[in-house]
Amino acid sequence: MSGEGNLEAPTRHPLNWRDPSFYDEHALEQELERVFDICHGCRRCFSLCQAFPTLFDAIDAAPGGELDGVDKRVYWKVVDHCYLCDMCYMTKCPYVPPHPWNLDFPHLMLRAKAVKSRKGETSFRDRLLTSTDTVGSLAGIPVVAQLVNAANSSKLGRKLLDQVLHVHPEAPLPEYHSSSARSRLRRQLGAAPVVAAPVATPETTGRVVLFTTCYGNRNEPELATDLAAVYAHNGIELTLADREHCCGMPKLELGDLDAVARLKEQNIPQLLRLVEQGYDIVAPIPSCVLMFKQELPLMFPEDASVQRVRARIFDPFEYLMLRHKAGLLRTDFKARLGRVSYHVPCHLRVQNIGLKTRDVLKLVPDTTVDVIERCSGHNGTYAVKSEFRAASVKIGKPVPLANFADRKALAQAGEQEIRAAVQNVLRGTIAPAPDAD
Repeated sequence: MSGEGNLEAPTRHPLNWRDPSFYDEHALEQELERVFDICHGCRRCFSLCQAFPTLFDAIDAAPGGELDGVDKRVYWKVVDHCYLCDMCYMTKCPYVPPHPWNLDFPHLMLRAKAVKSRKGETSFRDRLLTSTDTVGSLAGIPVVAQLVNAANSSKLGRKLLDQVLHVHPEAPLPEYHSSSARSRLRRQLGAAPVVAAPVATPETTGRVVLFTTCYGNRNEPELATDLAAVYAHNGIELTLADREHCCGMPKLELGDLDAVARLKEQNIPQLLRLVEQGYDIVAPIPSCVLMFKQELPLMFPEDASVQRVRARIFDPFEYLMLRHKAGLLRTDFKARLGRVSYHVPCHLRVQNIGLKTRDVLKLVPDTTVDVIERCSGHNGTYAVKSEFRAASVKIGKPVPLANFADRKALAQAGEQEIRAAVQNVLRGTIAPAPDAD
């Protein structure tokens, strides 16, 4: 007889995505029914995202109030509302492995998305939004960047975008920069004075390769340049890979696992070469770190190169705290931050490393950190899609805005990780203001 919950830590099984049975629709439907019925009897995840209310509302409205009365088309609505944040698995579900019921809701949703993708049922809009390398390269061309930004900030441009691609006119869209983070860093690193040899610790080498990420490279290059300045200030040597491509998370969330595999073949050799030269890896976007730490190792458990990269990639603040642990982080801060509100991204929470950004901020004298651990509702491309905008705003509304000292602080709180998440909260809960954009 199976009891409820585990006394053991959750564990993840490898994703058997290359087995033809993974794409068997009948087997998938049976597993969806099994898992949805367990979820119906539990309902602990009702407040996390729109996937669970969609399922539970359909069951409650069905004859007899049971899953067998639900139209199978609702199953796919549940799948579409899941954006693979992993929070149900990591924080709510009592039946995850090693429990004998072996319930992994996010990876089941990923399997369903992969079936849709393999059948060619993903829209042009979704394929375009997840092609971040291509979009960033085109939108980052000089003059083109200004045109794209102007269109994205005009009412007419947003109306056309909604009509053509079903991108909601009120959803926050990032700016594009023709001067990328990688080009800025090459100039910055080339002009940097020679510093003393980095000091290694038992857990860090003191030499890092910065994986700038698609967002950090083209949408907010200051993420990378500011991080490089912090690392240089603390005696950490920094370099770039010769080439860098999308980590694959957007395509993973679409279920296009073949595209994820192609991106892995482009990134892993570059990163492994630097790891073998004694470099660690950091990336400023939690989703990208999670991709290399968790998703690629689960997709390619037999690939030693993937596992080696996994062992040497860090969240930037995780890395700084490891340096601090060894007494190598400079804490001679000149400024005081006062009250800081810190919104924790879901893909950082599921890395199980603790709140390292908060810990670094708390090292600054006279600083109080208010931690926000609620979903912002942004969730990759989910919040920009017209059909999901209302659900996105609903998800983000419980974020306790009272914790923020003022609206300017709210706008700044997410800059170091995912600013769009904070913008989504702003646009969904309070009227726009110049200092909040």
